Amino acid sequence: MTPLRDLQRQRLRSLLHRLENQSWYRRRLRQAGVRASRFRLRDLPGLPFTRKEDLRRHYPFGLFGVPLEQVRRIHASTGTTGQPTLVGYTAGDLDVFAEVNARSLEAAGARPGMMLHNAYGYGLFTGGLGLHTGAERLGMAVVPVSGGMTERQLRLILDLRPDVLTCTPSYAQTLAAGFQRLGVPPARISLRHALLGAEPWTEAIRAEVEAGLGLDAVNIYGLSEIIGPGVAQECLEGKQGSHVWEDHFYPEVVDPASGEPLDDGQPGVLVLTTLSRECQPLVRYWTGDLTRLDRSPCPCGRPHVRMGRVVGRTDDMLIVRGVNLYPSQVEEVLEGFSELRPQYQLVRRLEGALEELELRVEVRREAGQAADLSARLGHRLRDTLGLRIEVRLEPPGSLPVSEGGKLQRVVDQRGEADVQ
Repeated sequence: MTPLRDLQRQRLRSLLHRLENQSWYRRRLRQAGVRASRFRLRDLPGLPFTRKEDLRRHYPFGLFGVPLEQVRRIHASTGTTGQPTLVGYTAGDLDVFAEVNARSLEAAGARPGMMLHNAYGYGLFTGGLGLHTGAERLGMAVVPVSGGMTERQLRLILDLRPDVLTCTPSYAQTLAAGFQRLGVPPARISLRHALLGAEPWTEAIRAEVEAGLGLDAVNIYGLSEIIGPGVAQECLEGKQGSHVWEDHFYPEVVDPASGEPLDDGQPGVLVLTTLSRECQPLVRYWTGDLTRLDRSPCPCGRPHVRMGRVVGRTDDMLIVRGVNLYPSQVEEVLEGFSELRPQYQLVRRLEGALEELELRVEVRREAGQAADLSARLGHRLRDTLGLRIEVRLEPPGSLPVSEGGKLQRVVDQRGEADVQ
């Protein structure tokens, strides 16, 4: 057994002992016939999943595993897919939170003495404070600018000359467009590294951000229910999947329909077990994120398994005229058209009793309004996705941009009609 596997086994058994303090999990484990002292890693797939609905049913503190007197911070999920869920932290949890974010920053190229421009939201959202404390743990100076007020952010970057940027991918696009509007070339921008996350993004978006800001952009992955940002991090050397910090978070990928574990390399739903959380430990948490695991060697030499780019969420799936569709599939098609920017919206609306889907996408300034571009894109979408999608080309800068939060890619204009 490797040192990492041995540590995981020890922490998993410690986790099961802690769950004896949480009545809901205590009942579940007893029903499964689990004994912590005899539990092995290979027994984990035999335990039931924990889902977001479980956290909502036990709102606000029903799944906390420690008395409230031991809680030192409370965050909440964004609630983009329903009622927000609370996340509690003990002093030990906050120490782990800082550790995994410091580790993520270091993997992305950050070093002690550098300055971080942190444009993730502060407050109940975990992003801002999570990376803030991680940067301080690493020995960085932090500019806690949060989201919004883009003109001020552009000025601060020019004046303070930070080395590292943290924000959503869509907001990095907004900043790059802002500098272009001001006539500031990438060579004059001090930023060298960016950790982007909290929403799916593509290689086309990476290329646009890297060219526009003159830096290396890598993915950071996390979710509030597990701890926040810092669950997994793409390394600067590889840029081919994010290393899951397996000493704190045990990953599985399972079949979306059956829940059966899948072999490495097969796409499915990411399931995570917290190995070191005290306030809110979770066993086999169904994230809903669609990805795959990769244990092949990485150029950086880190031993931690990598998860592929999240291609969507199970609750992001659209059903249009009987066809299942994820927005990420549309993004993959757009990457094949150099005339287009990775800035788009999908609009759902009704034409009589039938649902129609419209793709609004920005063209690059130099591309103009090519007469056949709309038709070519429409044909490619139909051939690739098996669905007719109306295409509307938009001029550069015309679609909504991010002001620091998650960007809404799907707009529902169906009114109150009961259409899936």
